[in-house]
Amino acid sequence: MATPLTRDDIDSALEALPGWSFEGDKLQREYRFQSFKEALSFIVRIGMHAEEANHHPEIFNVYSTVRLALNTHDAGGKVTAKDVDLAKVIEGVNWSP
Repeated sequence: MATPLTRDDIDSALEALPGWSFEGDKLQREYRFQSFKEALSFIVRIGMHAEEANHHPEIFNVYSTVRLALNTHDAGGKVTAKDVDLAKVIEGVNWSP
């Protein structure tokens, strides 16, 4: 079972993750793109990274807006290092089509 991070650990991690927040026991971020095509391209690219890590975000998409939420089911739905690591990977994704 994964170990949940403390609130201090989460706050520290968020300092390196601009745009991300901690709400409802999840790391969350919203991205806005110029088109649905760009949003979909981003979703596909992050999906490949998530599958490789065997750690999958909640994804909500409406047209050019993508909202992501990360937490770890094995840790009772709390945020763990796996979530922080995936958020960092997502931040490095080149989403442009």
